[in-house]
Amino acid sequence: MKLFQRLLVAPAALGLLAPVAAGLPSAASAGELNLDGVSAYSVDEEDLEYDQVTSISQFSDVYPTDWAYQALSNLIERYGCVAGYPDGTYRGGRAMTRFEAAALLNACLDRITEVTDELKRLMKEFEKELAILKGRVDGLEARVGELEATQFSTTTVLKGKNTFVMGAVNGSGDNPDGTLDSYLLAGGRQEELFPAVGSDEYNAEEGAFTFSYDARIELKTSFTGKDLLFTRLRANNFDNAFNGDGLAGNLTKLDIADDTSNTVKINRLYYKFPLGDSFTAIVGPVARNTESLAMKPSVYGKKGDKILDFFGGTWGTPGVYNKETGGLIGAYWKQKVDKGDPAFSVSVNYVADSGEASDGNPNTGGFMTDNSEGNILAQLGYGNKQWGLALGYRYGQCQAKFRNGTDFVAANSFWQDCEKITDITVDADGNFDGFERGGRSDADSHSFAVNAYWQPKEAGWIPSISVGWAISSLNGKQVDLDSDSYTYILNGTSYTVDADDIEDRVPNEFQSWMVGLQWRDVFIEGNDLGFAVGQPQFVTSLKGGDTPFDGNYAWELWYQFQVTDNIAITPALFYLSRPQGNLTGPTYDNNFSVFGGLVQTTFKF
Repeated sequence: MKLFQRLLVAPAALGLLAPVAAGLPSAASAGELNLDGVSAYSVDEEDLEYDQVTSISQFSDVYPTDWAYQALSNLIERYGCVAGYPDGTYRGGRAMTRFEAAALLNACLDRITEVTDELKRLMKEFEKELAILKGRVDGLEARVGELEATQFSTTTVLKGKNTFVMGAVNGSGDNPDGTLDSYLLAGGRQEELFPAVGSDEYNAEEGAFTFSYDARIELKTSFTGKDLLFTRLRANNFDNAFNGDGLAGNLTKLDIADDTSNTVKINRLYYKFPLGDSFTAIVGPVARNTESLAMKPSVYGKKGDKILDFFGGTWGTPGVYNKETGGLIGAYWKQKVDKGDPAFSVSVNYVADSGEASDGNPNTGGFMTDNSEGNILAQLGYGNKQWGLALGYRYGQCQAKFRNGTDFVAANSFWQDCEKITDITVDADGNFDGFERGGRSDADSHSFAVNAYWQPKEAGWIPSISVGWAISSLNGKQVDLDSDSYTYILNGTSYTVDADDIEDRVPNEFQSWMVGLQWRDVFIEGNDLGFAVGQPQFVTSLKGGDTPFDGNYAWELWYQFQVTDNIAITPALFYLSRPQGNLTGPTYDNNFSVFGGLVQTTFKF
């Protein structure tokens, strides 16, 4: 570096690296007095309190033979004000610039306890350099203060994600016409509420090969650098089984799937901001409860490689993590710990269904009313990136969603309809024709979940593991029939059922569980392999105490090819055993199952 450049950058360097009179009384290191790393700083002429230097000769080097050099050495040895080399010595015998000499003198001023003639002479000798150093430090501090005051301006970042999904589903089983064994009806499965489905009918309606998409544009805006205004625009066209449509129920729904009929809609809109050092608040008219937590209780599909909604979206516990979206207020607290250490967290949020929160009629909707379809989600978590444990709880008002489950679970608005069934109607020929409702059912629910995960520190043949289990308890009176018994015809079969039997067969408990494994860097670095198995929600208890013949299993297997940092291709297979239920019991006539295959391609930008 040229001498003139050194003169320009010296004040900034010394202001950062050497203690000044108003600074800390610590020793300056000879290795720290490096002027080369701050050459970007400049000097303004008006900052100089002394006459401008016009001759380089005025800043001649200080040699070991000079008086000033010897005097500085004496100060350093007497007061130990320069750390010097690693062994604690200051190795002289080398020439230094006048600014370097002034910096050494400046570093010693804090430790000097008496003013001697020699010190006065040194200060006089380097008076001009010390003044320039002080001017530069004051100027630098002023600029740093200005920078800190104006270091952040409102910033918006745009991100996008487009997903293509090609695939098909196929139903199979030994009961292709969908007839239901009468014993299952008597044993607890009410055919009048969920008629059986056969594979022939299912394939005729949902068996075609499909090609769908999901497109998202996200705007992330920050006003302070610590807050977030999040807006997402979304359009898609999953008008098929991959969106949970069809006679197999909602268990075929993919995590990525939705259907806006190719119309762009606001899919998320919320504001997140800090409250002190450890608390964060979230509020928004279109926000999701599972996205407003301090801790995600699973690492399965954490790179975004999610297939079935039950595994990747609700973490196997949809009773608690039901992905309800709407008007939301919430907050969470996260313990401050050193990076990598496990931490406690507590999250609480309330969300009203998006179709209800903006409804001004309290009899049909509103925010925090009896008809809001409201959910209160609370989570206690502990862990870090490698492992974690979370306890979850959700309270649901009447008609609050349970996301997915067998037909028995999903019937009658997940048995959470706000109005009671008071009568069964038949047509002129005696065929079952539906229900009449009236009066409040006083329905609500309490759900509990335990989730845990662990992942190895390094990629290899040991996978990460994520597990979850949930149980939901249902309250209220869903069925309160006016007559003592009913006779009707359904699917050509005549039934006579006592009203008490129908009321006793209403579910009052659901359960679900999952285990997910994920291997990183399989075959090629960046590629992942995933496998999960579990039971989506199934009925485990009835009001009357009878044994419910309900149950099902779900599997999925996928492999993600990370083509580039922004493009991933994920072929996947899944299998649903008895999505309508009927897994247990003495007969297996209705063993309808669904097999699905797809290729999911994701583009991120």
